[in-house]
Amino acid sequence: MIQSVNPIPAFDIKQQYTTIEAEVSAAVLEVLASGRYIGGPLVEGFEQQFAAYNTVTQCVACNSGTDALYLALRVLDIGAGDEVITTPFTFIATSEVISAVGAKPVFVDIDSTTFNLDVEQVTAAITSKTKAIIPVHLFGQPVDMTSLMAIAQSHNLAIIEDCAQSTGAMWADQKVGSIGHIGCFSFYPTKNLGGCGDGGAITTNDPAIATKLRILRDHGSKVRYLHEEIGVNSRLDALQAAILQIKLRYLDIWNNRRRDIANYYYQYLSQVPGIVPPQELPEGIGVWNQYTIRISGEGRNGSSAKYRDWVRSQLQEQGVSSMIYYPHPLHLQPVYQNLGYEIGDLPIAEQACHEVISLPMYPELTQQQQDQVIYALKEVMS
Repeated sequence: MIQSVNPIPAFDIKQQYTTIEAEVSAAVLEVLASGRYIGGPLVEGFEQQFAAYNTVTQCVACNSGTDALYLALRVLDIGAGDEVITTPFTFIATSEVISAVGAKPVFVDIDSTTFNLDVEQVTAAITSKTKAIIPVHLFGQPVDMTSLMAIAQSHNLAIIEDCAQSTGAMWADQKVGSIGHIGCFSFYPTKNLGGCGDGGAITTNDPAIATKLRILRDHGSKVRYLHEEIGVNSRLDALQAAILQIKLRYLDIWNNRRRDIANYYYQYLSQVPGIVPPQELPEGIGVWNQYTIRISGEGRNGSSAKYRDWVRSQLQEQGVSSMIYYPHPLHLQPVYQNLGYEIGDLPIAEQACHEVISLPMYPELTQQQQDQVIYALKEVMS
């Protein structure tokens, strides 16, 4: 095999920074000179801009995507004795917050082509204890929100959209995070809109929800040293807000570039035996936080997981880095043994964990680098 001339990382956040270095440096110095580091006008300005970008009336910034989900559950008074339906194929933060408020996560299997929650299986999971559904727009691909909202309306359930990986994605001409009752976003550095540390935001069109969220994120306080609720310390800092305001101006350009990269991958990988590329639903416009393929080859190296891992090792030998999102489904995690799930209960998610590889994906990825990735994959799969 031919070694790549230059190693290709799975993601490269430093390269993006170099394109906006002057703007970011000036903004950081301005914040430092202001002496106002937590909250303040920069955070408020970012909240207004992010609300407008997502076509909602309210945005409440917080310090992580995980906290955004936690606060969303808290503001809806979801807790002990309640159930929340979600996907088993995502980062644990989504189910972790359900457990953190005392509720029970109920996992529904995924669609094999999009990796998202299989909406057709949701109704069967609804019980008298179900209070909400958390769809995750995984890898930047929107869930079928038309069908899911219809289910939620008929059963009087709240929809909390997990948009951590999908800022800017759309479903039926609506931004994700504006369709459900609440949208939750992450600004972790590798996200489409990433800061230089942790950060998050919650979107809604309900002013009462936004008001209570602002109380909950600040130790349950609206007036300093008077506390109405048991809250948390989850405030976005001004440095992150300043950087995010700059990056928000470029987000659509970067997302369009991600789509071009995804289309190029699909064009050259869709006919390669053993590679199953991701699919988009017709009503959705994705933003491709990750480009995740399936490696189909059970039996070639003992098991599908072992074969997938072998493929990754061969790519690495050629200088192509990749990631596995995610190696273990949530319903089989040790922490959820008490829920009673067994191997085989959610077979599509379980199989995906054995087969997925996420290829290099970031706006600065060049066509030459993509060609190297594609060439390496074809060589390995031949």
